[in-house]
Parts: sequence; structure tokens; C-alpha cells
Amino acid sequence: MRIILFAGKGGVGKTSIASATGLRLARLGYRTLVMSVDPAHSVSDAFDATANLIDHGRGKLVEVGKNLWLQEVDIQEEVRHHWGDVHAYLSELLSVSGLEEVVAEEIAIIPGMEETSSLLYLNQYANENRFDVVVIDCAPTGESLRFISIPSILRWYMAKLFKVERQIAKVARPIMKHVTDIPLPQDSYFGNIQKLFEKVDGVDHLLQNPAITTVRLVTNPEKIVYAETQRAFMYFNLYGLAVDAIFINRILPADIDGTYFQRWKETQAKHVDEIERHFRPVPVLRVPLFSDEVVGQAGLERLGDAVYGDVDPSKVLFKTRPMEFKKSRGTTTLKLYLPFVQGGDIELARIADELIIRIGSFKRHVPLPRSIPRKARVSAALEDDHLKVSFVE
Repeated sequence: MRIILFAGKGGVGKTSIASATGLRLARLGYRTLVMSVDPAHSVSDAFDATANLIDHGRGKLVEVGKNLWLQEVDIQEEVRHHWGDVHAYLSELLSVSGLEEVVAEEIAIIPGMEETSSLLYLNQYANENRFDVVVIDCAPTGESLRFISIPSILRWYMAKLFKVERQIAKVARPIMKHVTDIPLPQDSYFGNIQKLFEKVDGVDHLLQNPAITTVRLVTNPEKIVYAETQRAFMYFNLYGLAVDAIFINRILPADIDGTYFQRWKETQAKHVDEIERHFRPVPVLRVPLFSDEVVGQAGLERLGDAVYGDVDPSKVLFKTRPMEFKKSRGTTTLKLYLPFVQGGDIELARIADELIIRIGSFKRHVPLPRSIPRKARVSAALEDDHLKVSFVE
């Protein structure tokens, strides 16, 4: 199964391009799913298929054409199907704090629930070999990074804290009943979390396999948007996902006349040149601004033609490995592709068999091979857009 993520700053047009990509893949004969993991779902609007989703129930697969399905993950449905005991405990905890029961139930949805549910479906479809290609319309950049980081966070939590917390709650629960009204989670709460982890386990191997999963970043020829695209490119590589294309959306056509647009055309041309130069050798695809909004399958088909031409969107457009380990003469080297990062932005720490990499507000735990001794000397350097971390025995 092929997985293609479309990500970028909010409002750049990634939903339209993701939807056009999905439609084109379906027309080429691939069993295609376009899945939205953005809480502000708009894939159904792009296909003008809102009525179909309402008729079939939010959150479920909806067939909208030959070889083509849509899915907009609905957190309220997911709470009922996958988060029952966790949500019940959080609601009870909030009710004890003085909130009305209805309000407590509404806000007892913690960050990460929707993203975890989406990963659950992704893992399920891969195991079932249900689709040839899954196109994912991601939330804006920050939420997208949380989406891809959840598997490693869950794995770390289950390995380091889960069993301890479960045991402490088991021992403390009968004592705390006589001390306070604040409830401790029942064992079913921990059982719910364990079942969810088992359903999600392994999806990180799908996401970090560049032959299966690639990210396509959508940007606009504007300074602020382009700057965020650079950061997103770096962070996706930090989490081990390969970026195989950049889409510059809403470029003004050359035949637009008049002094009003002349300055805009000059500014866009400058930024397009910068984007192509800075991201080279990653392919940069230009997407023109259409004369009308792109809605419905006819509009999406025109957009797909303009974006891809004769290219098959399912193909990996640029091959790279964001992260790899190599060993030579007693030294193991971790090589991470991190363009646009400055040396002063990086913090490294080794704890047991993990390397913790922090860049800005984002942090990743990288499991280390067992062959690296815990007393190995660690050094790091930035070379040619790569962070190289050496472990010398």
C-alpha cells in the first residue's frame, strides 16, 4: 500500500491538491482512499460530497466514484468505538472538578485522540490490503507533526511508564477512596489504552519506510508561508519521513495584465525562484491560480491535470533516506537529513538506549541499536544539511 501525506500551513490549498491527487489515482485504476485528519474537515466539500457523508454517517468510508473512497475521521464517533473507558474516566474527573456533566463530556477529548484514531485506521487498511493508495489530507503543520510523532510517543510511554502507572493505580485505588473524592482510573482505563496501542503498533514502520510513505508539502509563493515550509521540511525529516515533492500553489498566470497585479507577479516570481533553488534536488511542481474556485470532481480533474501532466502520482517522485545508521571501525554514525537547521537550534541527550533530539519545541526519541555501548563517546556535527551523530566505542 502506498501512503501520501499532504501537509502545509493552513489555507495554502493542500486539501484541493490532495483531493485532486486522489481523484487522478482513482481514474488511473488504483483503489484510492482520501482521508482527512484535519479537525476542520473539508475533503467532502472539495468533492462536493457532503450529503453522501451525512447519509452514510460521519467518520465512515464513503464511496464517491469508481475506485474512490473518502473518510473524514470524526472524534465523537471514535470516542464511542475506541476511547470508551478513557473518555469515561476523563469525564468523571472533570465532573468532580465542578463542571457540568454535558460540558465535561465535550471537553474530555484530549489532544492526540483524533490523530491516534486516524493511525489506527491506517494500520488496519495496510494489514487488510484494502487500498492501493491512501492520500492523507493533514491538518496545518503543527498538528501534522503531532500526528506523525504519536507512534514513537506511544511506544515510549508503553515501554517506560504504562506498567508502572497501572500498578500504582491498582495499589492506591482502595486507599484513595477513603481520602479524597478525586477518582483514580479503573483497570479498564489502562486496558483500553493497551488495546489502542496494539492496534496502532507498527504503523511507524509504515510511515518511516520511504518506499511506502512520502510527504508532499504545499506552499504559496509568499515569504511567511515559504518560511514555515522550510521548517516543516526539516521537522518531517527529523521524524524520519521522506519529502518527495514541493507544490507551489496559486501562482498568478503570466497572461494577467494590469499594474495592480504586476508587483504581485514580480514578488511571486522571486519566491518561486528561491523555493526551487533552496529545495533542490527535491522536485518543485508549480500550480497556477485558477480563474474560479476548484470544487467538484470536474474542477479537481482540471487541477490534477495542471499539477501532474503525464506523471503517475503514486510514484515516489524523489528518493531519499531521512535517517540511517552506519558502522565502521568501531564507530556507529547516525545520519539525519535536516536542511534549514542551525547548529545552535539542536539539543542532544542520550538516555539509556535512546537518543533524544530536540529542535525548537519538537522532540524525537530515536531508539539506538543495541550494539552501541552505553559508555560510547558521543559527538555531533552539521555537514552538508545533515546532522551526523557519532558513537565511538
